[in-house]
Amino acid sequence: MTQTIKTGKPPTSDDVALLAGVSRSAVSRTFTPGASVSPKTREKVLEAAKTLGYRVNFLARSLSQSRTNLIGLVVSDMDNSFRSRLVDQLARKLVALDYRPFMLPSSPGDDVSHLVDMMLHYKVSGAIITSDTSPSEIVEECAAYGVPLVLVNKQQMSGNVANVSLDCVKAGQLAAQALKNAGCRTVAIASQRRPSYSIDKRKCVFMEVCWQLGLELVGEFQGAAQNYAGGVEAATALLTSGLHADGIFCVNDYLALGFLDHIRFRGGWRIPDDACVVGCDDIDEAAWLSYDLTTIRQDAAAIAQASVQALLERIERPRKKASCVTIGATLIERRSTRAS
Repeated sequence: MTQTIKTGKPPTSDDVALLAGVSRSAVSRTFTPGASVSPKTREKVLEAAKTLGYRVNFLARSLSQSRTNLIGLVVSDMDNSFRSRLVDQLARKLVALDYRPFMLPSSPGDDVSHLVDMMLHYKVSGAIITSDTSPSEIVEECAAYGVPLVLVNKQQMSGNVANVSLDCVKAGQLAAQALKNAGCRTVAIASQRRPSYSIDKRKCVFMEVCWQLGLELVGEFQGAAQNYAGGVEAATALLTSGLHADGIFCVNDYLALGFLDHIRFRGGWRIPDDACVVGCDDIDEAAWLSYDLTTIRQDAAAIAQASVQALLERIERPRKKASCVTIGATLIERRSTRAS
């Protein structure tokens, strides 16, 4: 087995060329996808590189190119297992295509100029935004510098920005119909005060369909954000209101976990006997026996695949009108809307 030679300093392409007995350009072609190099020369270069422990410095190489294979992932709420799963799927699919994803964390209200500067300084090949940060500033800056961009579960911004989102209309319809089918007559919404395009849209559709189905909406009860603590706060608001609903739509599963825990262990409600509950996203925890939550599945793998494909189209055909892809929603029935 070939042993790596340690010299105390990083090996260079000149070192590889010297050991392999080839030109420096041959080394460069060996490590350039699609470049022409004979099988014999490639084998000699790869063997020398392995012996020396040589790795191509892609950041250094990018200084002489207009773009790298770096992809910026603008993310937030990574404690939410749906967001984590989506980012994991995005990263894996990009790596499989030889792109190099890097995360840029952001929250609503943050100054995104620093994120934009990082993407532009590193000459990213493109970016995907999954966070709830308002994307308008990022869109404008990326458009000005020709950076391909994809928005996930966001409002469509322009014809130059691709968009991939859950079918929010279908999600709202399914949630309302699930509660109707479970025999509910009065319903409530557990939501968050923080704006979210996709959640606000599915919520509006839910209310409209409830009216069409003859369900009475007794109120919307909110927490600060769409997380566990937000669900606890929403449940507290419902309990202190003195109102009762026999059906609850929690706008996402992470919030639903906090809502369910509080409404059962602090309010003494039995689910689904006292009230049926429907969530949205189908995170792993929704299927846990302690929750057994009926929910609307948002397929993270399908969203990631469509997002990566849309980004590649923007990279390869920047003048073509950007795609707008809608991913279907599916009802997953569990015990929170029906007795076992």
